[in-house]
Amino acid sequence: MRKLKSALLYTALALVANAGFADTATIADLRTGDMRKLNLHSTPIASSDIPFTGEDGREMTLADYRGQYVVVNFWATWCAPCRKEMPHLSALQTALGGDDLQVVTIATGRNPRPAMERFLAEINVDNLPLHTDARQSLARSLGVLGLPVTIILDREGHEIGRLQGDADWSSDSALAIMAALIEPPK
Repeated sequence: MRKLKSALLYTALALVANAGFADTATIADLRTGDMRKLNLHSTPIASSDIPFTGEDGREMTLADYRGQYVVVNFWATWCAPCRKEMPHLSALQTALGGDDLQVVTIATGRNPRPAMERFLAEINVDNLPLHTDARQSLARSLGVLGLPVTIILDREGHEIGRLQGDADWSSDSALAIMAALIEPPK
């Protein structure tokens, strides 16, 4: 498994280095398993400036994350596939999260804070934010119709990919895709 992971990561980095930048055509070749559901856009799509509530209660927008790649996940406490997916998002944040990449989770709809905290405690996730979009304004502006939905934003805040449904974001394929995105151009 470690050799496969290393080979995927090496391939991803070699493709990026040869291309000079991480474009979605290059990344598309890295999609296997659940990541085959990742729809990559041929050109970036403008994101939304609709505010949501940060876990500290202050108003935020996705622009607050500019300069980083962002994996934005819309979820809810009542969503069974979200319960399955959230530990994988947590593992992605642990593996690659930092100055270049952030996993940003936004509970959309009615999700009381105690229920959100209980949800994450039950699945042993403690490194993802408890942001909320109670009125679903941000989710609607981004065309999020079902849950979970995960959107990948580039460093400029443009949508470059979207995955409908749950996925293993800690898989070798997902890690290779994210590593290829965050690797700086040579």
